[in-house]
Amino acid sequence: MLSRRDFLRQSSLFALAPTVPGFLAQTARAARAQKDARVLVVIQLDGGNDGINTVVPFADPGYAKHRQALRLPTDRLVKVNDQVGLHPSLADAGKLLESGRLAIVQGVSYPNPNRSHFRSMAIWQSARLDPEEHTGLGWLGRALDEDRKTAGATAALLLGSGPPPVAIRGRRSVASAMDRLEDFALSAGADPRQALAGQAPADDLTAFVGRSMLDAYATADRLTEVAKTRDSGARYPGSGLGSRLEMIARLLKAGFGTRVYYTQQGSYDTHSAQLQTHSQLLFDLATALKAFLDDLAASKLAERVAVLVFSEFGRTVAENGSGGTDHGTAGPVLLAGAGLKARLVGKTPSLVDLDPKHGDLKVEVDFRRVYASVLEEWLGLKAQAALGGTFERLGLFR
Repeated sequence: MLSRRDFLRQSSLFALAPTVPGFLAQTARAARAQKDARVLVVIQLDGGNDGINTVVPFADPGYAKHRQALRLPTDRLVKVNDQVGLHPSLADAGKLLESGRLAIVQGVSYPNPNRSHFRSMAIWQSARLDPEEHTGLGWLGRALDEDRKTAGATAALLLGSGPPPVAIRGRRSVASAMDRLEDFALSAGADPRQALAGQAPADDLTAFVGRSMLDAYATADRLTEVAKTRDSGARYPGSGLGSRLEMIARLLKAGFGTRVYYTQQGSYDTHSAQLQTHSQLLFDLATALKAFLDDLAASKLAERVAVLVFSEFGRTVAENGSGGTDHGTAGPVLLAGAGLKARLVGKTPSLVDLDPKHGDLKVEVDFRRVYASVLEEWLGLKAQAALGGTFERLGLFR
């Protein structure tokens, strides 16, 4: 039976426990177990990126035919080969390709593509085509469910506002979200750890709560120090994406054990006045991505990290009357990192031989083949259950 003193001490401890960000304790334990594990960073391009003006098939006669106001000058493109070039704003992506740190998978989508933002994103995040299977579980969450190394730990973390996206939600794996490192600084006042010092726990449950609290507050201390420390050698652009990738780099350097980091870049739904908007978005993406990978290389972390960049669909082949493009089908997926086989992957979609039903790009690569490659070739996780089937890998990694 608990004495009155033990009861009061235990009650006080449980009263404090809910104030502790739970994932901090899990992250502290994961860091010890996952110090050298491979990491995936996902950048979701919200709105539907115009893949045709991202990876430009400038030699295709259909490009000049369908893109008049939006056609990019051939002499300004970052040439990949004599048929394909990158948007001029992707100069830093071109440097990544030259240095062996970028792979471009062309014409990626799924059978019978859906042009709804909501439905298409649900398909990409769940890796399920049937709406009945859009149950709130994601492809990464399912895969991480089977990863014993992350059991009980924060396996995936969204850097940004809002709840964790479906892609990283699983039944057992823990997904969390963080907007700013400063959000987890401890408030001024009495440190609850003092109440734990020198006190023998009344029972196993109290001991468990006490250990979790100590882990969580120790991790909060580390986050506070990470937030205060700036890397003088790291040069990130001042964009929102640049700030979030810098935060991921700082967490990696601090030794956090999370295996999947997720973030987003918005405003790709360019129905009008696309040229300037799209140019700025791609510039922000390329400069932030190169700064991130260069930062990791300088910190000797580059071999552990790969980046996946995707959007829910591409844009129409033909431009519209408002200087923009509408919802389309297939588009490119970018992968970046030191462990990749740098190259163009897959057949370049034709702008002449179009889908006869909708007059849009034909799908060349099922997106689940990209996912299978990332899961099995990079993260070392099983893909079949995560993707709901077996998909041929693309051999993206060395």
